[in-house]
Amino acid sequence: MSVSPSSLSSSLSRSVIVTRLRAVGCVFAEDEAELLLSTARDPAELAAMVDRRIAGLPLEHVLGWAEFHGLRIAVDPGVFVPRRRTEFLVGQAVALARQTAATAARTAPVVVDLCCGSGAVGAALGAALDRVELHAADIDPAAVRCARGNLAAAGGRVHEGDLYEPLPVTLRGRVDVLVANAPYVPTEAIGLLPPEARLYEPLVSLDGGADGLDVQRRVTAAAPQWLAPGGHLLVETSERQAPRTVEAFAGSGLIPRVVTCEDLNATVVIGTKPAVASVGERHGR
Repeated sequence: MSVSPSSLSSSLSRSVIVTRLRAVGCVFAEDEAELLLSTARDPAELAAMVDRRIAGLPLEHVLGWAEFHGLRIAVDPGVFVPRRRTEFLVGQAVALARQTAATAARTAPVVVDLCCGSGAVGAALGAALDRVELHAADIDPAAVRCARGNLAAAGGRVHEGDLYEPLPVTLRGRVDVLVANAPYVPTEAIGLLPPEARLYEPLVSLDGGADGLDVQRRVTAAAPQWLAPGGHLLVETSERQAPRTVEAFAGSGLIPRVVTCEDLNATVVIGTKPAVASVGERHGR
């Protein structure tokens, strides 16, 4: 239930909200004001939401949700906010999962979302695919709680722990699509991020180490153990970092390719596990 226009006579008007948001540098003040008005249930809640936004909290944390890939994703305070550019990662993963369903004997592809945060990627995949065995994992307890709510409709299981560690061992060698929106901001660049991210999102979801690729390398190194033959690993990265991500993929035995979307300023590296295992893999090395 949103705040009705009549109730605003004793509350904040749209023009006042826009003016206050503009004063603190909100570029899309009109759009934000509309979202605040449509989300608040009464004038008191509206006033509190406007105050929190003016104080610098991310809009999504103020609203309690983010729009992502056509879905309304719950985003709790302190949880990483899904970015629009990550919708490109979802689109690539959906296409590969559908390809698997069309060509493999099983009709429900096995999909894993590592570093899942709010579970936005997993939720979008679950909504887009007719049948799917969906798992997600994150090291942050707050993110896990949030993701469990967002993945409930898709029947997804969310595991708490570091990367692959909490996943069921029965997934080893069975994963058709493995997505990892791992942190890839270099440590020294964290201070250059907008305050909304730097102050209100967990550092573990942003800091990718000295060159931004520490977590990606860990994901990539272990991926062949979890992927099914012909399975795919998809990692979001930056255009500048993509060549080193490709090197890591190739070094782990995956066949890499880079896909980009100029409209969303998105870069994704896709690595495919060869359908025929190498001699070393067949002997467990």
